[in-house]
Amino acid sequence: MAALRDAARSGRLPPGTMLPASRTLAADLGLARNTVADAYAELVAEGWFASRQGAGTWVLNTAAPPIGVRPRGRSVTPVHNLMPGSPDVSEFPRNQWIACTRRALTAAPSEALHMGDPRGRVELRCAMADYLARARGVRTSPESIVICAGVRQGVELLTRVLGGPMAVEAYGLHLFRDAITAAGGSTVPIGVDDHGAVVEELEGLDVTGVLLTPAHHNPLGMPLHPARRAAVVEWARRTSRVVLDDDYDGEFRFDRQPVGALQALDPGRVVYLGSVSKSLSPALRLGWLALPETLVDPVVEAAGGQQFSVDVINQLTLAEFVARGYYDRHNRRMRGRYRRRRDALVQALAPFGVETVGLAAGLNLLVTLPDGTEAEVMRRAGEAGIALTGLSILRHPDAMTDERDGIVVGYAAPPEHAFGSAVSALCEVLAASRL
Repeated sequence: MAALRDAARSGRLPPGTMLPASRTLAADLGLARNTVADAYAELVAEGWFASRQGAGTWVLNTAAPPIGVRPRGRSVTPVHNLMPGSPDVSEFPRNQWIACTRRALTAAPSEALHMGDPRGRVELRCAMADYLARARGVRTSPESIVICAGVRQGVELLTRVLGGPMAVEAYGLHLFRDAITAAGGSTVPIGVDDHGAVVEELEGLDVTGVLLTPAHHNPLGMPLHPARRAAVVEWARRTSRVVLDDDYDGEFRFDRQPVGALQALDPGRVVYLGSVSKSLSPALRLGWLALPETLVDPVVEAAGGQQFSVDVINQLTLAEFVARGYYDRHNRRMRGRYRRRRDALVQALAPFGVETVGLAAGLNLLVTLPDGTEAEVMRRAGEAGIALTGLSILRHPDAMTDERDGIVVGYAAPPEHAFGSAVSALCEVLAASRL
């Protein structure tokens, strides 16, 4: 609870930031759900957070209120969800998913409903091996795939296995840095420029591996330059280190050819991580690791030898969903929809003279802001009920790169009918901020 309070007080969690559901955060941290729910309730009572049934929990203030006293002033529910990395869950293919669940359960042997193989259901591992080879160029086999409850859990498991410090990009998701720390590791930042992670900085670092987003950097949006892709794999071979290839938003590209998985350059040194959280729904809690053969048993052992955290029926359903081609079709349909939203957002932002970055792929873009304006824009966004992310929260606290002001705007999360009003509200905030 103290860490959440400090994050709100310092501004690392700006007003309007949506927090994970208590069940999700509890699973990620290995805590009882009631522990997290009680912490949320206490911080709501103190005035740091606000909560409403069906709307979730969000950051309310960054100015410290008296303990135990509800702050006066306007309490704003986020009505415009522009959080990055979130899909439009109103487009979840419910009918196809239900049909696949029925087919999967009808065909599944009784033993499928036991704990079974700790790597995950063989049906899903086979389906994903075929899909990843075809769609992302991943070189793997069903025997080398481990199903997990999302990329974060995969990062935690790998940290437990590899030990020691892990290099990460200077700008990136803090939840992965937190995952490494929670698993007993530590992080060392490397720079990011227009060509992606500056992998040359890995030379001489005392790290066991590096976590990268080579297909689409989060949040800056560029792919890792081909020369750097080759260089980081060569570094891993030469130093016997491991590269974690987080295929962030790999399914969604608009204005460029697909960027293949880094893992394909050396399946013995690169781990591929993916999930359905961006393509289908984060609530499914389904991800996968395509591992070097030498890491399969250690990762399974680190997981406790059981697939207790990954729903078996969802595994069987996703296997059917992928095998029947529904996953490909859904991604193609959503790719077109997200591209139209991105174009509309860029057009709406054009009059403000701000630079938009990371347009070629993904579910969000970065709006660069003049120096010293990010906090003001985030404050106004919170007051207007807009949930988005400030660039500063994604910067590693030990990064040597210059601080940059910006906001990361997700254009996928709102349902279609709410997207226009969300963009209009954001434009009003930018206009009021006098950039």
